[in-house]
Amino acid sequence: MATLAPETKGSGFEPTYALNFVNGEWKESASGARFESVNPANVSEIVGTAPESVAADIEEAVRAARAAFPKWASTSWVRRAEILDNFAQLIKRDLEAMSRLITRECGKPINEGRADAIESLHMVQFAAGLGRLPIGDCISSEIPEKDAYIRRKPKGVVACVSPWNFPMAIPLWEMTPTLVAGNTVILKPSEETPICANYLFRLMEEAGFPKGVINIVHGKGETAGDALCRHPDVDVVLFTGSYQVGKLVQRNAAAEAHKFVATEMGGKNAVLVLDDADLNIAVPAGVLSAFKTSGQRCVTSNRIIVDKKIVDEYQKRFLDMTDRIRIGNGLQEDVFMGPLINKEGVEKYKRHNAKAIEEGAVVLREGGELTDGDYANGHFVKPFVYRMDYRPGTFSLREEAFSPHVAIIPVDGVEEAVRVYNDTDYGLAMAVITEDYRKWRYVRDHAEYGLGYVNLPSIGAEVHLPFGGVKNSGNGHPSAEGLIESVTHRVAFTVNHAREIVMAQGLSAKV
Repeated sequence: MATLAPETKGSGFEPTYALNFVNGEWKESASGARFESVNPANVSEIVGTAPESVAADIEEAVRAARAAFPKWASTSWVRRAEILDNFAQLIKRDLEAMSRLITRECGKPINEGRADAIESLHMVQFAAGLGRLPIGDCISSEIPEKDAYIRRKPKGVVACVSPWNFPMAIPLWEMTPTLVAGNTVILKPSEETPICANYLFRLMEEAGFPKGVINIVHGKGETAGDALCRHPDVDVVLFTGSYQVGKLVQRNAAAEAHKFVATEMGGKNAVLVLDDADLNIAVPAGVLSAFKTSGQRCVTSNRIIVDKKIVDEYQKRFLDMTDRIRIGNGLQEDVFMGPLINKEGVEKYKRHNAKAIEEGAVVLREGGELTDGDYANGHFVKPFVYRMDYRPGTFSLREEAFSPHVAIIPVDGVEEAVRVYNDTDYGLAMAVITEDYRKWRYVRDHAEYGLGYVNLPSIGAEVHLPFGGVKNSGNGHPSAEGLIESVTHRVAFTVNHAREIVMAQGLSAKV
């Protein structure tokens, strides 16, 4: 018997007891075990609990999604979009409650919590809009009596594995284009933010998605996530997370020839500040890129690459602005930087800081944990800022820290700036600050990235643009605008209107 959840209607609702949602029913996991989700700003506050799913739960969810696929795929794009529009109206209704829940569960300041919720709304609106756009092309054939078509067809059952740092926006980046295209979905959200995902599914149920079209299974990546990605009846895996886990997902999925995997796996991003930069733009662009979400974005810049002609002045102003950052519980409106997500994140931050010192960094702000007073029960740290001359192969300048850890790197001119930027195995995001269109054009054409910005931070992607990277940052676009390519087949369909068979390429039709 499924366990029914509390009533979700009304803007003040904040769910605390997450359940799996499979084939239209709310239920506990087969294991019966549950785990806690805590507020990283105050770990004594339990935000909620969620089921610890096992392979049997994954099997049930895949079976439900597979059974629901034929009918959902045959539903018109317009009707599927109408249900997404219902969902968008519910997000509008609950926007502030969603924002506060995001802040409580993942720690980001309330301004960022609101931005996450608004981005969620934008993603659903964008996906709904796709329902009335062309889904294919009619093109010319060599033979005048033939019409040739290219159409998009859904691939089937899509597994979405999402991270904690955008606990509502990224699941919807993955799910909503997938759904409007006619696929069915199974979400495995991060175990750090199950209550946010649970909230989304309460609203999706209210929006009217048919049974089996949307499913969620909570649990650990090593158990629930691994079983989902390995399942032979999953057609597509959309993964956003670390390189190490994403590579494992790709390798495991290769066991089935039909299975497609799109991954986004982080970056070692940078802001390139050229000699003609307007420092009134360059300094806040660097601070925002390095320290928004406490450096816990895949597009965070751990490197500020600055022309030697202006590096001293830039460094002074960057440090002055960094020193004004307010750190604390994100529910306070004036807080700029909240906690790291967990103790493991704090330990990784410390390791990267220590490695930079070992490699010869000139420490400008020593960072460290904040443990007194209001910080006592959270995972709070201060910005770690250092200056380091570029050397090829340096760990600190090449590996993602995922924390408020940033290097100022002096360079000589735009060409060296790009060479230094490219010296990493990642290629996700970059920003260039310059008043010279020739310089930003050089950066545009020679840097290795998926998302580029001019006179802006390296953060701030919009949903109607593709989101993904190159090299170890990923193999495609597992979310936002570019996702349709991953979750649909482009099929060719040719119709003959003649009274006889006439073949292309002059091929004989005689038997």
